[in-house]
Amino acid sequence: MSSRAVRGCLACMLVMLGMVGSSATSCGDEDLSWGDAAMGSGSASHTNPAEVEATEFNGVRLTPLREQGTNALKGTQVIDKESYRLVVDGLVEHPLTLSYSDLEAYEQHSWLMDMNCVEGWGFTAKWTGPSLSQILADAGVKAEAVIAIFHTADVQEGYTSLTLDYIRENSILLALKINDLTLPAERGFPFQVVAKHKYGYKWAKWVTRIELSADAGFRGYWERAGYNNNADENGPPFE
Repeated sequence: MSSRAVRGCLACMLVMLGMVGSSATSCGDEDLSWGDAAMGSGSASHTNPAEVEATEFNGVRLTPLREQGTNALKGTQVIDKESYRLVVDGLVEHPLTLSYSDLEAYEQHSWLMDMNCVEGWGFTAKWTGPSLSQILADAGVKAEAVIAIFHTADVQEGYTSLTLDYIRENSILLALKINDLTLPAERGFPFQVVAKHKYGYKWAKWVTRIELSADAGFRGYWERAGYNNNADENGPPFE
């Protein structure tokens, strides 16, 4: 049995022990969907006809949106582009309230990156968006802050967190686009955190607030269920 299959079995054990819901998955969550069931026909939920989905990046074939897995704790969270505001607060000198246009105004970077679920599935995509480090620099992070907590539309108390050292060392992106398409609602619009070399439960979607905190003991939704807070792709899935 592969290591990823073992992780999937361990996830099932958590369900049997009552640590997570019977329909939950550790890559975000309930209602795991695939391909046409998740996205309609290809990029059907994508509404900008001027955009064309990329099929290759840096010589590597990209997984089409219609073939990618996606999931949600409470179903797709629909966020209005015009009224959306990302709050960056907590241990910062200058709290920020950023519109979608503000996020687009930052320098945009593109990565070729696999998103791997702890349960054994994954896909390869081109992710494009601003550097989280640049946004945090504009907010003026205080010295005592050690983590960024991502509050989402479906887990407002804090879905997950990443350490500031990790964010800075890996130049983490907030992906506004996937395969050159504006991120669809099903995929986390307005952006998905591209948590490089971390399992999918660290790739927060539908983010409404980023809180800078000194609470190194904070645990998000899946981490409270026993999943490893480090979430390194090659590390142990559980703590």
